[in-house]
Amino acid sequence: MTDTDVLDELLDLESRGWDALCASTGADFYGALMTDDALMILANGMVLDRDGVVESLRHAPPWRTYEIQNPRLVRVGSDATALVYVGIAYREGTDPAFRGVMSSVYARTSDGWRMTCYQQTRFPEE
Repeated sequence: MTDTDVLDELLDLESRGWDALCASTGADFYGALMTDDALMILANGMVLDRDGVVESLRHAPPWRTYEIQNPRLVRVGSDATALVYVGIAYREGTDPAFRGVMSSVYARTSDGWRMTCYQQTRFPEE
C-alpha cells in the first residue's frame, strides 16, 4: 500500500470521525474505532481512555463544521501510522473556531485501521 493510499484511508476515517462529531454520534463512532487501550489527549489537559471518550462524547455539543488542512503521515511502524494535520472546527453560534494541530495514531489490525492515540494542541489565541 502506498503512502497516498494510506493517507486517503486515514483522511477518510478522520473525516468520518468529524462528521460523527457534527451529527452527535461521536460516542458510537469512536467507541468502535478506538482500541481498548487507546487514549485521547485533549487541548484542555484531559487524558481520556476509550470509555472516558465515549462517555464524554455522549454529552458533548455538536460541531457545526470543520476543516482538515495540511495532512501528513508519520510512519510509526510496519502496521502503525500517525496522521498529523491542522484542524479548524466551529460550533453553533458565535463561539470562536477551535484551531489546533491534531495527531491520530492508527494501527492496522485484522479489522482494519483502529485508533490507538489522539492528541490535540490548540494554537495560541491571536
